[in-house]
Amino acid sequence: MKPSTCLTVGDWTLHTAITTLGKATIPSPLPESSFISEEEIPLFLDGEYLEELSGKPPLPVAFEAAGPRSRLYFDTSKTKCAVVTCGGLCPGINDVIRAIVMEAFHKYGIRTVFGIRYGLEGFIPQFAHAVEELTPARVADIHQFGGTILGSSRGPQDPEKIVDALERLNVNALFLIGGDGTMRATSVIYQEIHKRGLRISVIGIPKTIDNDISFISQSFGFETAVFKATEAIQCAHTEAIGYKNCVGIVKLMGRESGFIAAHASLALKEVNFVLIPEVPFALHGPGALLPLLAQRLDSRRHAVVVVAEGAGQHLIQAGAEKDPSGNPVLGDIADVLRREISSYLNILNMPFTIKYIDPSYTIRAVPANANDRVYCGFLGQHAVHAAMAGRTNMVVAKMMDRYVHLPMEAVTRTRRKLNVRSGYWQAVLDSIGQPELALDPGAAGAAGAAR
Repeated sequence: MKPSTCLTVGDWTLHTAITTLGKATIPSPLPESSFISEEEIPLFLDGEYLEELSGKPPLPVAFEAAGPRSRLYFDTSKTKCAVVTCGGLCPGINDVIRAIVMEAFHKYGIRTVFGIRYGLEGFIPQFAHAVEELTPARVADIHQFGGTILGSSRGPQDPEKIVDALERLNVNALFLIGGDGTMRATSVIYQEIHKRGLRISVIGIPKTIDNDISFISQSFGFETAVFKATEAIQCAHTEAIGYKNCVGIVKLMGRESGFIAAHASLALKEVNFVLIPEVPFALHGPGALLPLLAQRLDSRRHAVVVVAEGAGQHLIQAGAEKDPSGNPVLGDIADVLRREISSYLNILNMPFTIKYIDPSYTIRAVPANANDRVYCGFLGQHAVHAAMAGRTNMVVAKMMDRYVHLPMEAVTRTRRKLNVRSGYWQAVLDSIGQPELALDPGAAGAAGAAR
């Protein structure tokens, strides 16, 4: 089957062709040997990339390759860029910023790169956040630190005011580093730019510690997050084996997707139960969590439970409150687990101890590890290449070890979730010896085809 630039899944169609600002006619200052072919990259997508494809043959889809082009759209001697970071922290943000600045300055000779302070707020005059000029000297060592040197914020801002600010600054290329909410905002900003007939390239670099951006199998910072998570799990295991009938509980990030919890559990075999948002587990009854936990304690005298923050929300009477990003405010599943485990084991007259660890903010605030730094470097460099060639309304992504350009629509359609019908999830269960937990009858609809 020939790869197509059109992917149809159900009633949704994605065209993988990338929007351009116009014809690129300016010779690139980069050495000729570095230019890539304009041929598209054929990749085969299956249920690991799109859950809707589970159980179906892989589909061949063609994507535009990332990398430097021989012809540019912008005259780089007159080009100005801007970088903004939004949403929660994640290992590697500073690495991406550094890569953008270094590539723009040293390879393309761009002398002006603005750093927009505190997310999209930095564009809005009423917040009065000063714009920072990013130079190679300013960013030289920032990869050694976690967080973002530009600061961040959550929540939407007026796209008209954002584009007004871009015009005032004479920005030609805007790089936005953020999660799915930021990518949706990026699409809105592009629409306002397009409506005004402006020639501003808008490039997204997807960021999420939860690894929940559609079409991207592993987001930057995820590997670092998993490594730090395993340290917390190891501590919980050490605590658990130090006391009779001790339950070590570790809560990890993962609002709607349980990738960190699953991958850390797969990496560290000391985990006995892993709870993720995709599986609405039951607490009581045959095959439910609490009876299985009691059996584990009776036979082995200790247990380790890893839970994603968004797991078990069906067990919590949460309100309709939302955070500034529009996400529902989660109930505390760890509090529920501690309370329910205590109550159940007390009824059984089983002496126990619970040790609870929440390393969430520690994990997301650390510097990136070596592999993530390499990954971030490529993302930043390819983002600059794309912008200089006049690409816009797109993100730079790594798919199957190839760097490609994805239309913004691909990553804003839905959040990526762990496919619990996949071989990956079965490998997690097999690795830690966890049986499939009974589903909560009240959440059967939410479970859908989880089994």
